[in-house]
Amino acid sequence: MDAQRHAGQTAIVTGAGSGIGRATVLQLAAEGARVIGCDVNAAGLGETQDLLAAQGLHAEPVTADITVQDDVEAVLGQVGGAPVDLLANVAGIMDHFAPLDEVTDELWANVLAVNLNGPMRLTRAVLPGMRERGTGSVVMVASEASLRGGTAGVAYTASKHALLGLVRHVAYFYGPQGIRCNAVLPGPVATGIGASAMPVSQWAMERAVASMGVMGPIAQPEAIASVISWLGCAEAGNVNGAVVAADGGWSAA
Repeated sequence: MDAQRHAGQTAIVTGAGSGIGRATVLQLAAEGARVIGCDVNAAGLGETQDLLAAQGLHAEPVTADITVQDDVEAVLGQVGGAPVDLLANVAGIMDHFAPLDEVTDELWANVLAVNLNGPMRLTRAVLPGMRERGTGSVVMVASEASLRGGTAGVAYTASKHALLGLVRHVAYFYGPQGIRCNAVLPGPVATGIGASAMPVSQWAMERAVASMGVMGPIAQPEAIASVISWLGCAEAGNVNGAVVAADGGWSAA
């Protein structure tokens, strides 16, 4: 951890109330950034604030649902016109491991709203300021499921595959304007996202287990936060459009 890596910068982190998002808020704040942490879970944000205070750190919490455009605008309103140097799109939900013949329209729409539409809206919202300044970094938390068809249900898998398309689009079209966009792909991480997978489709879960024999070790959220921090800093200035596996070697199998 570099205490000056993000000094003087402003960062927005979604999913700040738990897991990887919380760890990212803590790391960026420790590295000197002004951090706006947003989450739909107000209680979780409060716990993040308590952890920050215990370390003598500070972040600005915003209770927001990134699937709602008014809430996206509220997050940008908290920034108050300051330049956004880093957007970390971390928030995500699972899908009960529902295969195609079991997924409902409601579940499909909800998962894609959080995992794809939310990141798109926030990225779209920060782009004008980044383009005006000629600099900025966006980091999308995708998944090992971005590379495979058998590690989750159809909605989660489709959303995380599509997220890579969004990353590559932003990297290609806005890279010449000084904006970088990269993806980090965690494998198993000790977070609370599993709660949004319950209850699971039993046969689909059993089928998915067959692809998990080479799964890497379970990582702590801080390990992924470190990758996000690096991708968002000046040291990674020549990294754009990258798909960075942070999965303990799972994707190498």
